[in-house]
Amino acid sequence: MTLLAQARRSRQRGFSLLELLVAFVIMALALGMLYRATGSSARAVGAAERHQKASLVAESILSMRDSVGPEGWSEAGESGGFSWEVSSTPYPVPDEGPNIPRLHEVAIAVQWQDGTSPKRLELQTLMPQRTPTPAGGVVR
Repeated sequence: MTLLAQARRSRQRGFSLLELLVAFVIMALALGMLYRATGSSARAVGAAERHQKASLVAESILSMRDSVGPEGWSEAGESGGFSWEVSSTPYPVPDEGPNIPRLHEVAIAVQWQDGTSPKRLELQTLMPQRTPTPAGGVVR
């Protein structure tokens, strides 16, 4: 083997600097896209978690009462970083009779801050109006 053939072989053994730089650029771009996708997924999971907590706050406040007084229900407060407001209005029942309870449409709005943008969840339900207790304290 001649000296020229040995020199050619030694040059062909590794990667050139340019090939390594191109490989690193491709790897950096791929990792950047992967990082961006992972960050978006984490933010989406966090937003869904806060929305679920707001829903739990609303449901727990609504479950505090099983009926609404004749005067309605109007209340506001804060719970676990969420502010909430409840209001009710009489709900028209088409056929009012002695055994048909009067209903109230109860609306609850839960607000929270998600980064820089405010978020809001609203739920509505129907609740019966509480019947007044007779003087003896027994409901018939």
